Amino acid sequence: MRKIITLLTITVLLTSCADQKQETTQEVIASQNPEAIQERRDKIVLQQQEINTQIKSLDKALAALNPEKNMPLITSFTASKAVFKHYVELQGSVETDQNILITPEMGGILNKVHVSKGQRVKKGQLLASIDDGGMSQSLAQMQVQMVLAKTTFERQERLWNQNIGSEIQYLQAKTAYDGQVKAVNAMQQQVAKASIKAPFSGTIDDIITEKGNVVAPGLTPILRIVSLENMYVKADVPETYITSIVEGKQVEVSFAVLGETFLATISQTGSFINPNNRTFKAEINVANKKKNIKPNLTARLKINDYTNNDAIVIPQSIISENAQGEQYIYVLKQINKDKAVASRVIIETGKKQGNNIEVLSGLKEADQIIEEGARSVKDGQSVKIITY
Repeated sequence: MRKIITLLTITVLLTSCADQKQETTQEVIASQNPEAIQERRDKIVLQQQEINTQIKSLDKALAALNPEKNMPLITSFTASKAVFKHYVELQGSVETDQNILITPEMGGILNKVHVSKGQRVKKGQLLASIDDGGMSQSLAQMQVQMVLAKTTFERQERLWNQNIGSEIQYLQAKTAYDGQVKAVNAMQQQVAKASIKAPFSGTIDDIITEKGNVVAPGLTPILRIVSLENMYVKADVPETYITSIVEGKQVEVSFAVLGETFLATISQTGSFINPNNRTFKAEINVANKKKNIKPNLTARLKINDYTNNDAIVIPQSIISENAQGEQYIYVLKQINKDKAVASRVIIETGKKQGNNIEVLSGLKEADQIIEEGARSVKDGQSVKIITY
């Protein structure tokens, strides 16, 4: 303690001397004498060095008297086993197989559109009609001829059964009737192409071609029909997950714009790896009871691809890495109330989820791990434990 008092006294005297010579220094500067100015500067620099040396000595003495003053303050937590789940997060798009443009099967003038935009229709309902170019009249004539051929055949058949008439007459009547039936069926199929019907139940999303326009088979879109019943989300999955993301896997589906999140399952996975981006397709069926999920809507998918029921999990922020690429953290040893010693431990990590990471080796349950202050301590250093 006497040494400290002596050093403090010397420091005060030197400071006092510097203050007393302040006026003299100004006089030296005013003299504009380079030699005198340089000499005065050298003296002041020497005094400053002596003061800095004394301050360091004082700090060292104080540290010896109060060893806890510079002891690092840390917080800690206890390593414990818990369920760790890793999730793959992907982006997908809503699709439906029942979203099609209706085009005609035959060419002609569009006579009438029987539905309006936004209208709900049932499967088989008439949507539009095309001028059949007189095929309906031809069909009517063919049907009359078919009736006549049928009557002739039935009469000839009765006579043949009674052994009246020749076999050739019977066969000719039968052939004529069969041929007429086939001709009528073929014409009915052609006439039916003039009536455009709904291939499935859904909603008329858009009417593209109006009445009176000439339409071409397979080329002119007339209307779009969409069903919001059977919707699914399709996503590209990296090939590294081909064994963990499979049919039946549970998925958390989120639609940010709708503010909705629900659970679903993977209904189908692709058998083809895209060579351009090394991904395969996955489909997730989604229920659309509110009819607010639309085709091409963006969805976020969260899929649990890995679970460890007895994992030790730590924050990734406390992990450091040495020159050999090994990961390490600090645990507490020699714990005595709020004092302990930091000990470096090499660990092996597994999967990461958010800021949490799975520790595969290097830690055991009940280890006290340094959290706050983990990057400011050294191996074997004494630390002080604080609590909040």
